Amino acid sequence: MNKITRASSVILCVTMSASIMAACSSSNENNNSASPSSSANATTPEGSSDSGVKKDGFPIVDQPITLKMMSQDVGKADWNTMPALKEMEKLTNIKFTYQLTPLDSFSTKKNLVFASGDLPDVLYAPDLTAAEQVTYGTQGVLIPLEKYIDEGYAPNLKKIFDEYPDIRKSFTTPDGHMYALPYIDLSAIWYRSPMWYNGKFLKSLNVTELPKTTEELYNYLKQVRDSDPNGNGKQDEIPLTSVKLDDLRMFFFGFWGMYDEKVYADKDGKVHYSPQEEGYKGYLTFMNRLWNENLLDHETFSQTPDQKKAKGQNNQIALFNDYFPYFTLGGEPSGDNPLMTPVSSEIAGSPVYGMHPGISKNGTFAITSKDQNPEATMRWVDYLYSYEGATLMNQGPEGMLWKYKNKDTHEKEWVTLPDGQEREDYRGTLTPNFGILTPGIKINELTNGLTTEFDNWIQKESEEKLKPIGKAPFPNVYLTNDEQSEITSLLSDLDTYVQQMEAKFVTGQEPMSGWDKYLAQVKKMGGDRIVEVYQGAYDRWKSGK
Repeated sequence: MNKITRASSVILCVTMSASIMAACSSSNENNNSASPSSSANATTPEGSSDSGVKKDGFPIVDQPITLKMMSQDVGKADWNTMPALKEMEKLTNIKFTYQLTPLDSFSTKKNLVFASGDLPDVLYAPDLTAAEQVTYGTQGVLIPLEKYIDEGYAPNLKKIFDEYPDIRKSFTTPDGHMYALPYIDLSAIWYRSPMWYNGKFLKSLNVTELPKTTEELYNYLKQVRDSDPNGNGKQDEIPLTSVKLDDLRMFFFGFWGMYDEKVYADKDGKVHYSPQEEGYKGYLTFMNRLWNENLLDHETFSQTPDQKKAKGQNNQIALFNDYFPYFTLGGEPSGDNPLMTPVSSEIAGSPVYGMHPGISKNGTFAITSKDQNPEATMRWVDYLYSYEGATLMNQGPEGMLWKYKNKDTHEKEWVTLPDGQEREDYRGTLTPNFGILTPGIKINELTNGLTTEFDNWIQKESEEKLKPIGKAPFPNVYLTNDEQSEITSLLSDLDTYVQQMEAKFVTGQEPMSGWDKYLAQVKKMGGDRIVEVYQGAYDRWKSGK
């Protein structure tokens, strides 16, 4: 495959990073908390009226209205002059005043706003946790949205929910209401960044078929260690590297039949806590074997991401994790460094792959009780779930970053940017959908004509190697407040213990003969109880209750 420039792969980076952001939002919490409280406290918006609001067509309202929007901001440009927002205002007749806060202080600001009661009309990209949705929803601070969706003010969302009922179910709280909207990616595969092979090493070692089992992977890594594939006459090759195993753990877990690092539901709907699974023992045993034979980087638990990257750019690494392979190895985007094919182990049914769930874990849009125009507001945000609205808010107006090559088929092409600007930097001046998780939809059609050879290669690799064995690890469920308090307490201690013992088992400080003692301790600390609570939450979700 011919080399191509970094800039040409921007569109793939944008869309895939949004997907990963959506999946990883609060991913380390496993805390989709909610209260089973009655909806009796849910209130209707102050002065709510649907008078003059069109259910289809534009403008949404004949007489202009102004709403207050709160959001987080990366500081690329003034939202008041952003072309995408100006175009939305022109199209809908709805104008916003903006209450913006930098990313690093937004969470604090959000809490202060909720506590003070000095609310905006709209929360845009607020990263609302499940607990926040239910707490402020049942208090009447956030209004239920399903009414406006079902009454015709959100035809695009309604169509998606009707076609994908699990999405609606995953954002419906125990009291039967939907207080926030998700980011939806109907084409996502990656849940985390995957593993890559160094193509130069494969070529040097005449490897024409990638490993398919853990034993074949072990033999390949040994070949790297012993054969000087970088050709410098030194034994400086590093078969497998990592940073504290955090970058490779989830991908490797799939080799032993586990879909997630903590909690997952298998294909039969049975919930598992990974650190006490038999597959986890297999993972530890294999990693310890690699460590003992100098096949796993002995700086794994001490190095930084930059130090790992330096080894890659020095052509020392055979197998590694990164968003794209050239991020670690340097050079330009190309198809020379193949995505790792997950390998099977002694565990029946392996390998598996924890695939992107297709929706954000947290809420990306909400309407507060201060909004006197909820119907119009719902029509406004619903546009973002259409092809046209998603194009506008993610790529800016036509003619600035892109233009139609064939409007009938939605085929686009890039335009020449002013002053030689980088596409992604320029995009951040056109739309607020930059560096934050926003409401809307991602479909392949959005990038028709804009993808490169590298983009298409990435998609093909993912479709062929990951999707056939992929499944979302766990649905977006809501725990009761009592359940959440218990789970938070249990995981606080277990996370620390499991992480410490993982490093000890892998490095041999704790022999694998100590597995039974470790397993007993995990269960004593609440491993089985975690499974019990999440099984109950999963069963409630599955039954729609």
